[in-house]
Amino acid sequence: MKSKRDRFEDVASKRVQYIIDKLELLGNCANRNNYEFNEEDVKKMFSVIKDQLKKTELKFNEEIAKKTKNTFKF
Repeated sequence: MKSKRDRFEDVASKRVQYIIDKLELLGNCANRNNYEFNEEDVKKMFSVIKDQLKKTELKFNEEIAKKTKNTFKF
């Protein structure tokens, strides 16, 4: 049975690589020989991506804060 750390490393590594691969595929859409887009399209796409990235990072930071949160005890 794998530890939680081992499972995290396995799953997170695969998911991060998946995201990187998909971003590389999105980058292929920057080829103006094959696609037509404007500055507004690019801003809209990356705005949504950045927003989701911030939300996901916040989830991790909230979990970290739970462990490090100081609580008063007698």
